Amino acid sequence: MHVVVCIKSVPETTEVQFDPQTGTMLREGVGAIINPFDMYAIEEGLRLVAARGGAVTALCMGPPQAERELREALAMGCHQAILLSARAFAGADTWATAYALSLAIGALGEVDLVLCGKQALDGDTGQVGPGIANQLGLPQLTYVWRIRELDLAARRIVVERLLEEGAEIVQATLPAVVTVLKGINTPRYPTRRGLRRARSTEIPVWTPEDLPDADPALFGLDGSPTQVVRVFTPPRRSGQVRMFEGDSLEEAVAALAEQLAAEKVV
Repeated sequence: MHVVVCIKSVPETTEVQFDPQTGTMLREGVGAIINPFDMYAIEEGLRLVAARGGAVTALCMGPPQAERELREALAMGCHQAILLSARAFAGADTWATAYALSLAIGALGEVDLVLCGKQALDGDTGQVGPGIANQLGLPQLTYVWRIRELDLAARRIVVERLLEEGAEIVQATLPAVVTVLKGINTPRYPTRRGLRRARSTEIPVWTPEDLPDADPALFGLDGSPTQVVRVFTPPRRSGQVRMFEGDSLEEAVAALAEQLAAEKVV
């Protein structure tokens, strides 16, 4: 069984800065971590392979320093890691990111399952996983908080999706793309043995030239149909608080209702 886990290197802070000319995030001088939701995808991939045999490949598109996050994935137990890194990939939106990642997944050969976190901490869109599925023409299963069945012989996967109105059980054929929620598992810590192995493992760096049938015009900022026009911090809300009191709860409620009626709120 071959599982590919797509991870993202995200800033280790909420105080991110953007380039005013390109609208892209400035990463220089900012610490990075594996996107927290992707940690659950890594753990789920490792559990699936531990039960069935096979390998987990961690795949990341980012700057050269994103190698650190891939080494953490290796230390957790991933069998191999690949970094997509080149100037041509810079500034990619979710569509261009999904395009590059899907080409890399295709170049890996036979893949049974692609796992992603439900969304990235910095972008918060939740679009890359479904975008990969669309590019590869694979079934997409989103907001998954339990994999109920994975039958390699029958090429079938059954998952439980957690939605606002309840849970939904869905079946799809393999290979498929699954985006997972926080509650699906508890990510493990890297072991000492894993850390030693991660330090000595070579991580291949792929560029556009390593992706078969790639269209260079669809990479990076130039290939992104969406761009950030303006970034700003909303002004703080201002207002006043008024306490309604009375000798009893009923009197306080009556006073509140009278005020709401006077202001034509109700």
